[in-house]
Amino acid sequence: MVAINYKRHRRQIERLYEDTCTIYRYGKATDPDTGETIQQPIAIYIDQPCRISQKALGTNNQTDAQNNIAYETKLFIAPELEIKQGDMIAATRGTVTRKYEAGEPFLYPSHQEISIQRKEWA
Repeated sequence: MVAINYKRHRRQIERLYEDTCTIYRYGKATDPDTGETIQQPIAIYIDQPCRISQKALGTNNQTDAQNNIAYETKLFIAPELEIKQGDMIAATRGTVTRKYEAGEPFLYPSHQEISIQRKEWA
């Protein structure tokens, strides 16, 4: 039986990380104007190396009222980062930053894969 060298495997995967992302999670903060405690997105991890991958090209569901574009996107990132379903992710490739919401992470010894959905935050 051949043991997998996860360190080497991880190095090879991380060579593909050409994107960066910042992970946000809602937390308690104090409103500077009112002094009230409010819920707002707080950066948990900043500028983490990652890879955004699109499984298939978007399908255009144009109607008279709206244009729905659907495609599956995955985030590949280090396994030691604790990312939770519902976390908000701002991912940057080159000069373009897009906002996503995290699905449930799937952990491997060398990386984790997270299905992400494009979202605009309130």
